[in-house]
Amino acid sequence: MSEFDEVLFTVADGAGRITLNRPRALNALSVAMCEAMHAQLDAWASDDAVERVELRGAGDRALCAGADIRALRAAVADGQDWLRFFEIEYALDAAIARYPKPYVACQSGIVMGGGLGVSAHGSRRIVDASSRLAMPEVIIGFTPDVGIAYYLGRASGELGTHVALTGDSFGAGDALALGLADEFAGEGTPSAPLAEASWIGECYVGDDAVEIVGRLAQHPDPDARAAAETIRKRCPLSVAVTLEAVRRAASMAVDEVLAQDLALVKALIPGPDFAEGVRAQVVDKDFAPRWQHDRLEDVSRAEVLAAFDS
Repeated sequence: MSEFDEVLFTVADGAGRITLNRPRALNALSVAMCEAMHAQLDAWASDDAVERVELRGAGDRALCAGADIRALRAAVADGQDWLRFFEIEYALDAAIARYPKPYVACQSGIVMGGGLGVSAHGSRRIVDASSRLAMPEVIIGFTPDVGIAYYLGRASGELGTHVALTGDSFGAGDALALGLADEFAGEGTPSAPLAEASWIGECYVGDDAVEIVGRLAQHPDPDARAAAETIRKRCPLSVAVTLEAVRRAASMAVDEVLAQDLALVKALIPGPDFAEGVRAQVVDKDFAPRWQHDRLEDVSRAEVLAAFDS
């Protein structure tokens, strides 16, 4: 057992077991947790007593809800080295993606943002009836990161584009359809509402976010029109950048997507939208962010491309 109580490590019956141990914070990731996990994975890679790695979250609410965005916002405001968290987190995600032994992730409960980074890159991802997954970064002025655009860009029927641009959560069945999970721990087959929605494939084609929202808004299906309203509430710059990122990621390897994510981190995290999005969502909780662009139409192509050059 590790003495570091935010993440616990044990070995038993050939399994190296990692337990994210911050249940009151939905097992949110810290720099120290990511460093400890990476070091332990490196040690287990050459340990004959460890045949496989198993990842779980403490408590019954979440595997991991992602990073502590309130702390990140404060670090940016205070001039601290906020970039270090992302560098360490992405290095951990890359190590998981190329891990030489089976890496089994139990994606129970809430699995969002960085929680998908430490689970979806594993070799065996298991969802259950409690699973609720999301990449909700467009809600806080950021973009889906931790290499998950690799899967979103490859998902069939534009499911990944829908998930990325709305930031909405989804269950076990859609996680399987999106390629973010491999198997369901339960009886029967979980429903996949997104995979059954033909309007997603019809509306999310192309590289123009404004056109996509226009098609959604004019579609006869009320769920499509609701998606248009949802995207309109998200950060305009984040939506435009995210669409570009997902399209590029479709032809990239995981390491390349993580490198792209780091460039977007440098462009978006110090900007006004991230601070404002986190303020509205978790600090003041008024859920009324004032983005730097009033509308998606106000985001220029030059601004989108500049984000990838950071």
